Amino acid sequence: MVSHSGLITVMERAARKAAPRLRRDFGETQELQVSRKGPADFVSMADKRAEQTLYEELKKARPDWGFVGEEGGTVEGDPSKPRWIVDPLDGTTNFLHGIPHFAISIAVEEPNGPGGRPEITQGLVYQPVTDESFWAEKGRGAWLYDRRLRVSSRRDMSEALIATGIPFLGHGDFKEYNAIFDAVAPQVAGIRRFGAAALDLAWVAAGRYDGFWESPLKPWDIAAGILLVREAGGFVTDYRGADRAYEKGQVLAANDQIHSKLHKLLATALR
Repeated sequence: MVSHSGLITVMERAARKAAPRLRRDFGETQELQVSRKGPADFVSMADKRAEQTLYEELKKARPDWGFVGEEGGTVEGDPSKPRWIVDPLDGTTNFLHGIPHFAISIAVEEPNGPGGRPEITQGLVYQPVTDESFWAEKGRGAWLYDRRLRVSSRRDMSEALIATGIPFLGHGDFKEYNAIFDAVAPQVAGIRRFGAAALDLAWVAAGRYDGFWESPLKPWDIAAGILLVREAGGFVTDYRGADRAYEKGQVLAANDQIHSKLHKLLATALR
């Protein structure tokens, strides 16, 4: 059995505490109270209850840490200490339509990484329906349960399966997306849009997808997933190839060969 730090134990315990209620609510989606945050942007009582459970469990373990959640916003902590970056239900639209593809995402953000920039040092993506727990720690690899994860070894774009997020009502840049899609689609074996960026990145880390691109994304969508991909041997950058994916919410992730080829296609498409 692979060993991990106490932080991963805390994160997994919190996710598993929130998961049973999500599973119950998923079976009764017609009864959920749902409100609208913006165009085609929904929040349900399931999101809010899950985030409250996660907040209570994580706060209990690290009372002086800050907390950034998708639904509740930022709770300030000791600025010299790390903070939690949490999405209680990534894939809310899937959840509300009875599609079993959603996840809980939890990450630890250190305030002063290299160059004084925030740095993600632990990440966990938990899928309540399949009971899959993807986790990673900086310098210690990425794992599914106790199985080491590696990004895909495919080198040929014609064999690559690429994931993405598609702009929708009130979200995203349709012109940018169409330019990228037109460049990438003729070169690859397939493109998938499943609607949960945290899981998309976890699946890149697991080698299920060969690559992923999407923007704009929020920190809680990608914090854990970026670390998973990097610790599984992959590359994550923004569309220009810079190490600014987390800050910009613009993600291009893949193994080294596919990343290089995707980057060239994106660079050409966005000129």
